[in-house]
Amino acid sequence: MAIEFGLLTAGAYLFGSIPAAYLAGRWLRGIDIRKYGDGNVGSTNLMRLTSKRIAIPVVVFDLGKGALMVWIAQLLGLDITQQVVVGIAAVIGHNWPVFLRFNGGRGIFTTLGVISILSPWMGLIVLVIAYGLAPFHQLAVGVFLAIIFAPAGAWFLSQPLGITDRLPVTLCFLALFLVVIIRRLTAPRTVFTDSVSPGQLLVNRLLFDRDIRDRKAWINQRPSRSGKREGG
Repeated sequence: MAIEFGLLTAGAYLFGSIPAAYLAGRWLRGIDIRKYGDGNVGSTNLMRLTSKRIAIPVVVFDLGKGALMVWIAQLLGLDITQQVVVGIAAVIGHNWPVFLRFNGGRGIFTTLGVISILSPWMGLIVLVIAYGLAPFHQLAVGVFLAIIFAPAGAWFLSQPLGITDRLPVTLCFLALFLVVIIRRLTAPRTVFTDSVSPGQLLVNRLLFDRDIRDRKAWINQRPSRSGKREGG
């Protein structure tokens, strides 16, 4: 069983590393989405640059990265802790993909896929919280609140949410929260990075997943001749 667990964990990382949003932009529109919009290798940036028709299949694929890997772990009879590790490996692969020099997306949908397989009710709650602020253009804040709620919900509301192994699932959701936060805080520098103080940069990245408060300026960045993104 240890061999199966090791192979599946490595496979989860590699499968998570497949940059669907980047490939869709390249193949269908001939653009490198890392150099446009907010530069994020994710479905939200892809949707802004292309269309829902292109972005929605990417969303489904990214959800499937986490969900499929955990589901396979369950089919193989791996225990809950091993299932959790496999799911986290898929999210890490999405965020730090070997195929894009370890600079990927934020892993939100892949995280949601992992959570939904471990606890469908929790997955639904996280989705509602995350997208509750989307109409107000505060999706990043909604995601932050949803990821904070996940470990607390797993611990205090385990039985109503169908969670039978409270401790490992809670630790899993806590680990996923840390992965999301680390990815936000370690995102590549932009032309805006030096325009704010370190403290403000920390808050902006933590809550809004961007370097500056001005959302319009952030999402309208464009590539310069040197390949670095400029303000729009």
